[in-house]
Amino acid sequence: MGNYFVISLVSMLCSCIPWLATAYSTNLTDQSALLAFKARILLFDPDNILGDNWTTNSSFCDWIGVSCSHRRQRVTALTLANMGIGGTIEPQLCNLSFLAELDLSNNSFHGHLPNGLGRLARLKRIDLSRNQLDGMIPPSLSNCRKLEEISLSVNQFTGGVPSELGMLPNLRVLAIVNNSLNGTIPPSIGNLSLLQVLSFYSNSLQGSIPLEIGDLHNLRQLLLHENHLTGTIPSTLFNISTLQYLSLTSNSISGSLPVNIGYSFPNLRGLYLGMNQLSGQIPSSLCQCGRLEDLGLYINNFTGSLPREIGNLSNLRRFSGYMNFLTGTIPPSIGNLSNLVIVELSQNYMVGEIPQELGYLQNLQMVNFHMNYLTGSIPQEIFNVSTLELVGLDDNGLSGHLPSNVGNLYRLEELYLRNNSLSGPIPASITNASLLTYLDLAMNSFSGSVPTSLGNLQQLQFLNLVGNQLTNQPNTPELVFLSSLTNCRFLEHLNIGINQLNGILPDSIGNLSTSLSIFVAEGCQIRGSIPREIGNLSNLIALGFDYNDISGTIPSTIKGLKKLQRLHLEGNNLKGSIPNEICSLTQLGELDLFDNKLSGQIPKCIGNLRQLQELSISSNMLTSPMPFSLWTIPNLLILNLSDNSLHENLPAAVGNMKTLVQLDISGNRFFGSIPGTIGNIQRLNHLSFSQNSFQGPLPESLGNLVSLEYLDLSFNNLSGNIAKSMEKLLLLSYLNLSHNRLEGEIPSGGPFSNFTSESFLGNEALCGSSKFKVPTCTVHFAGKGKTKFRMLKFVLPTIVSSAIIFALLFLLLKRRMKRKNDIPPNVDPLHAIEHRTISYYELLQATNNFHHENLLGTGSFSSVYKATLSDGVIVAVKVLDLQLEGAIKSFDAECQVLRNVRHRNLVKVISSCSNLDFRALIMEYMPQGSLEKWLYSQNYFLNLHQRINIMIDIASALEYLHHNLTELVVHCDLKPSNVLLDEDMVAHVGDFGIAKILSANDQSIAQTKTLGSIGYVAPGMVIEYGSEGRVSTSCDVYSYGIMLMEMFTGKKPLDEMFVGELSLRKWVHMSLPNKVMKVVDKNLISREENNDSPTRQQSFVSIMELCLDCSRKLPEDRITMKEVATRLHKIKKQFLLT
Repeated sequence: MGNYFVISLVSMLCSCIPWLATAYSTNLTDQSALLAFKARILLFDPDNILGDNWTTNSSFCDWIGVSCSHRRQRVTALTLANMGIGGTIEPQLCNLSFLAELDLSNNSFHGHLPNGLGRLARLKRIDLSRNQLDGMIPPSLSNCRKLEEISLSVNQFTGGVPSELGMLPNLRVLAIVNNSLNGTIPPSIGNLSLLQVLSFYSNSLQGSIPLEIGDLHNLRQLLLHENHLTGTIPSTLFNISTLQYLSLTSNSISGSLPVNIGYSFPNLRGLYLGMNQLSGQIPSSLCQCGRLEDLGLYINNFTGSLPREIGNLSNLRRFSGYMNFLTGTIPPSIGNLSNLVIVELSQNYMVGEIPQELGYLQNLQMVNFHMNYLTGSIPQEIFNVSTLELVGLDDNGLSGHLPSNVGNLYRLEELYLRNNSLSGPIPASITNASLLTYLDLAMNSFSGSVPTSLGNLQQLQFLNLVGNQLTNQPNTPELVFLSSLTNCRFLEHLNIGINQLNGILPDSIGNLSTSLSIFVAEGCQIRGSIPREIGNLSNLIALGFDYNDISGTIPSTIKGLKKLQRLHLEGNNLKGSIPNEICSLTQLGELDLFDNKLSGQIPKCIGNLRQLQELSISSNMLTSPMPFSLWTIPNLLILNLSDNSLHENLPAAVGNMKTLVQLDISGNRFFGSIPGTIGNIQRLNHLSFSQNSFQGPLPESLGNLVSLEYLDLSFNNLSGNIAKSMEKLLLLSYLNLSHNRLEGEIPSGGPFSNFTSESFLGNEALCGSSKFKVPTCTVHFAGKGKTKFRMLKFVLPTIVSSAIIFALLFLLLKRRMKRKNDIPPNVDPLHAIEHRTISYYELLQATNNFHHENLLGTGSFSSVYKATLSDGVIVAVKVLDLQLEGAIKSFDAECQVLRNVRHRNLVKVISSCSNLDFRALIMEYMPQGSLEKWLYSQNYFLNLHQRINIMIDIASALEYLHHNLTELVVHCDLKPSNVLLDEDMVAHVGDFGIAKILSANDQSIAQTKTLGSIGYVAPGMVIEYGSEGRVSTSCDVYSYGIMLMEMFTGKKPLDEMFVGELSLRKWVHMSLPNKVMKVVDKNLISREENNDSPTRQQSFVSIMELCLDCSRKLPEDRITMKEVATRLHKIKKQFLLT
């Protein structure tokens, strides 16, 4: 019995030896993997945390961040979050076969994830967030079937979301936030039946949200914001009753919210749908989400009123519905939202009064109703809400007084009441709101004196009082409130202009905040001189004391304003010379000193102002000589020296100023000839040399000023002929050559057809058309006596006949030689193939049998293909579908129009190919595609200047078709898809398939049964009950106006937001003039600077007014394309100045 026990014990021990050996070697595997990991990060362990601790002197189970199983001593967790370590992730970590948790978050790991991670079969949690990992997410993670959490957020992963992740049956958290993922959300995600958190926000995911998401019945958080998702919200999503947070903000999701949304989400706490393209009304059922805390609907196209039941959302803390198209009144039930902290409804169309029930909201911190149509007075109950930090009621129609209890808001930091009709005094109690940083009371009717207690607002950064009826303190000549503002040590922006202050600037303005960057006091009746202490304000960027009654000199201490970019002192009584110290202001971009009494010479150092874009010193008493350095300023746009006493030659160096847009030296005593170099300034659109003593001929180079709109050379001593080259000035709308000594024929081409006799009055011997009220030009022969004249009668015909014969022979010889020689290599390839016959089989080969990969687009009657001809020239081939009724008529119409027109902004037809079964036009290829693509494709964007230039190009083309042809052409189908862009982004109008040529007898109206595109077609062309539409050039003007609106609003005329009585035109019309920024394309606003400047906003107003003038209902009320082109160039100039 004892021997049996011994034998059994030995046998058992022997059987354990292999297991012990295996265990020992496997533990060594874990240790080796950890040491390899440590070796990878030695250079990225600045505090040597692992270097000192991870040593073989102790068990790896005791190392920092390592957890082991008790029985087997195997690594089960590696948690090294927030250690400040980095490097690449060692592939040997994939040998830790017992690993259940891997947390390396918030470190500096980089490189790719090892594919071997898929071997970690026991892994339940992996957190690698907040590192610098890149590459693709390995699909092998799907082998880790026990995974419950994957967090790879805040890295640099690329590629798509692996569809294999849908094979993880236990996954509860999937977070891949803030990476560079693209592609679509895989539908397989819908297989993750236990998933509670799905977070893919801040990536570049595209496509629609898959329907399968609705199968995630345990989902609590769906966070997909800040991607490029499109389509509608899938209806299946509303089956997830467990959902607590739904965030789709900042995508391109469209459609409307379901009527029963509130019944679908009983547990919803956060609904974030802002910055999409959602439309329709806000469903009243949403107010049934009793647990809702955050509601974000901002920057969408929601219409209708706020639900009256909104007061049912008793847990609501934040409501953002700004920048929509909400109408109606603010429901009084909003006063029931006792937990409300933020309410933002700015930039809508809401009317009525502000409900006094807002005063019940004792947790409210922000109320913003800016840019609506609210009326009535401001309820004083609002100012009993002591928690308020921001009140924004600007740009409404509010009236009455500002309640005196405004001072009760001890936490108030920002108060915006600009652009209302508020009146009465500024309450002195306002200074009790001692935390105020922004106070904007501009453009109201506030009266009384400016409170001197404003200086108590020691945190004040922004004070705007412009455009009121405010006065100075009585019986005090100095503006004492300015002295009180010296206590505001953080003041950055101060605007007190357009008031009735009638006082003197105190010397204490030099003690204003050193942070002050903008100080504007225009048009407020300031007297006295500019204090020398102004030079202490060393951080000023803009200084405006224009249109006051300031006297004295410009102080030399102005040299202290080293950062100054805008200096406006025009419209005062300043005397003395322009100080040389002004040349120290090397950041200056605008210098306006006109309409003063300045004398002496322009400082010789003026050329030091290399950033100067506008120099206007007209209407002073400045004398010669002018400094040569003036002509070397590289970026000058506007130069106005008019109405001074300058007496000298205009130097040839004026031609160096190639950026000039306006040049005015009228009302001086310049003499000599106009230098020919003037033609180098090709951006010039305004040129005035009137009332000087210029003499000699008009330079031929004037014809190079292709942008010129305004030219005044009147009251000089100019002689000779009017330069024929001036016929090329197609944009010229104003010309004054009167009161000179010009002679010869007045040109008749180009812009001269639009001028009247007033342009040429008071000259010596001009002749030409009777409309100019000058004699008809006659031919005179020189000679003595009748004998020479009789000889000329016989000799002249012989000479002329011989010349004609020689010319014909020369042309015949030249044509023969041309046939014998190849096309020279420097000839434009398009010109080389122009008018040559191109066979059907050559087109087949050039388009790869009209393969769909070469298809550029399709239209009503045709398809357009990209073709590479045998000589390498790339063209576009427009192939007619002859099976369609009207196709042949469309082809013939296009040929008839395009064979007689030539303009840089029209698509050029190079050749054609036609037989019984096939008709095609071969056209110039436009590599940048259609304007429609650039407006509505996600990966394309047109900046402000590109949009203006494109619309100018289109206007130029239409002006040519409407005004410069014998038989005028009406396009009849103007829209973005019919405008193509070449490689330089120059626009070309194409597709003349339904164009009409107006007869010579009646160039105003033609009949048509062919309509243009709905939304762009003029009202007069709409056909009802079979009647014919009336076509005139005004139809194109209407379409142009709609397209101009579309270009700057980013809205198509048939956008789903335009329902009922609301149209694109009405929407734009309602925005003018004070709410224009509400309709400007949001993408344009977000990417452009200076949108807040009044000049920029006025430029947008000008654009929209032009749109409306083009699209008036009656054709006779619409302007012409000639006027459109002129106004658009002026608007472009406005934008250039901002």
